[in-house]
Amino acid sequence: MKTLYLECGMGAAGDMLAAALLELVDDRQAFVDRMNSLGLPGVHVETERSVKCGITGTHMKITVDGEEEESEDVHEHHHDHEHDHHHDHDDHHDHEHHHDHHHHDHDHDHGEDHEHYHHHHASVTDIEALIDGLDVSDKVKADAKAVYALIAEAESAAHGRPVNEIHFHEVGTMDAVADVVGVCLLMEQIGADRVVASPVHVGSGYVRCMHGVLPVPAPATAYILKGIPTYGGQVQGELCTPTGAALLRHFADAFGDRPVMMVDAIGYGMGKKDFERANCVRAFLGESGGSREEIARLECNLDDMTGEELGFAMEQLFKAGARDVYTQPIGMKKSRPGVLLSVICLPEDADRLAALMMKHTTTLGIRRMDMSRYVLERGMETAQTPYGPVRIKTASGMGVSRRKAEYEDLAAIAEKNGVSLNEVRGAVESKRE
Repeated sequence: MKTLYLECGMGAAGDMLAAALLELVDDRQAFVDRMNSLGLPGVHVETERSVKCGITGTHMKITVDGEEEESEDVHEHHHDHEHDHHHDHDDHHDHEHHHDHHHHDHDHDHGEDHEHYHHHHASVTDIEALIDGLDVSDKVKADAKAVYALIAEAESAAHGRPVNEIHFHEVGTMDAVADVVGVCLLMEQIGADRVVASPVHVGSGYVRCMHGVLPVPAPATAYILKGIPTYGGQVQGELCTPTGAALLRHFADAFGDRPVMMVDAIGYGMGKKDFERANCVRAFLGESGGSREEIARLECNLDDMTGEELGFAMEQLFKAGARDVYTQPIGMKKSRPGVLLSVICLPEDADRLAALMMKHTTTLGIRRMDMSRYVLERGMETAQTPYGPVRIKTASGMGVSRRKAEYEDLAAIAEKNGVSLNEVRGAVESKRE
């Protein structure tokens, strides 16, 4: 499974995400040329090498009529982050801020009328019209508008105004649109089957916006990140912008640790500001094949059931959806021999299966342990042999690939044709050569 992992240990801004993804593709100049040919009013995109804490990556610089959006973090020591708050932009880790009319930064408006977009605030409708007029695929348009819908909803909640009354700041809007469209284009080009992001570092302190000084994370960012694992810390400044948060929420299928994967490419998207830590978003692209899922294990000790009774209970548990059911011999109190019955299942099935264990066994109590497990991607193929078709179970991921003929098919063919299992297996193997 082609997997993209986004490491957001220094937050996320639109320009940083775009730069990290850009490092994963082969023809980077082609992307820059395409962005500059979209016709976004006054927008110019260029990339430059950037070094943070000795690590080299890419900084994506977006200017609108030669002006680059900047943000202002507010803290005792001044510090600074890359995040430009003013929203919007990510440039510098600059985080796009739409806040408060930070307005979101980046709202690009299209080319309709250069003047309209540069001298007036843009509404959600303006931005959607701009995106719809771009020479990009329907998927990119849908993704970009979905990201802006998240931002507009967050601004609406933060400011207590209907979505149709939300307007985005001119310059911030244009560079934000460039960030959003750029990330959507790159995500389409990369074509990952699964996107996972780390917990998001949001920073700390305050940021100055159009309507005053706001706490970090800014209200719109905090709203978008609801339900997503986040944390603050010692870094003073806004590390995650509304645009970055919205892009993560839209594209990430899950948030957590980096999955076990065979990494093929790594990208570093640099912010503009400097900190003691490397100010970057890091992207890993590779094959995970397997995945990690949450499971529950139910178990109980039994010493007063017959083998037939225990076998019946196991059959009922399998039929009810248990992933696995097994027994182990154990020694119980007073040296009585017993059986440990274990059931592996999805967490949402645990209560139902525990009730079945109570019904079909003599236990008075069931232990439950919640855990996770790594699993390979599984599939089924059919091999044609001189004896007939044989189903082949496949498993792949985490650097391994396995195939195994279905026993029932082998046994049925062997019995029907009067041959051994090994002969049938040999016929299956010969089809692979």
